[in-house]
Amino acid sequence: MVDGGDHPGLGGVQFRLACQLSAEEYRSQRFWEQASLASCPRHPEGGCGFSRHTPYERVNPPCRVARFRCPTDRVTFSLLPDCLASRLSSSLPDVEEAVARVERREGTMAQLGADLRPAEQDRDRVQGAVRFVRRRCRNVYAALVTIIGLLPDRFAGHPATLEGFRAALGVDQVLVALRDLVAEHLHDLPPPLGFGPRPTSRRKALRRLQQETGADPPERPV
Repeated sequence: MVDGGDHPGLGGVQFRLACQLSAEEYRSQRFWEQASLASCPRHPEGGCGFSRHTPYERVNPPCRVARFRCPTDRVTFSLLPDCLASRLSSSLPDVEEAVARVERREGTMAQLGADLRPAEQDRDRVQGAVRFVRRRCRNVYAALVTIIGLLPDRFAGHPATLEGFRAALGVDQVLVALRDLVAEHLHDLPPPLGFGPRPTSRRKALRRLQQETGADPPERPV
């Protein structure tokens, strides 16, 4: 099964695979073959026929993700390493770099999207590039806002931006560090950081950060 970034599998549940490997190290070491779950998350007492399932493939970076199956509940469990984005075909550091470039105001959404987005054939390449960047920014900022609410003392006085979180945490890779810091809340946080649902509302913070050098085309109705 090929992961297009939308789900880890039909009837699937995603869990964190804690590791300090880069996406390239994870791929070259075939680390998904070492990943394991000691017991079924639904039936820790056993008896459900829990077993290793066929891993699913990631397109970018090209690798696989370990998967396990509970035949009793007909559900699969995948183990996503810290280096990979959730529900996006990308590495977590690559997502962070895209959002960081918006924060640094390195160009319009269309310009950044055309530069960062993998080569794809869309009917409307400009709109596709804009959506590519906005989707990443919207979800990352939604996660940062939520984390400030979860840990107000830790992030007091710091804005809900990557730069603000870098200052608060003293790290270069914010999203990878947050996977560990808020591990118990990942199922409540949106992708690409967490394993919860995508945010439904657009974040005004993104528009305040992005000072356009030229107007973007109007967005299509949702």
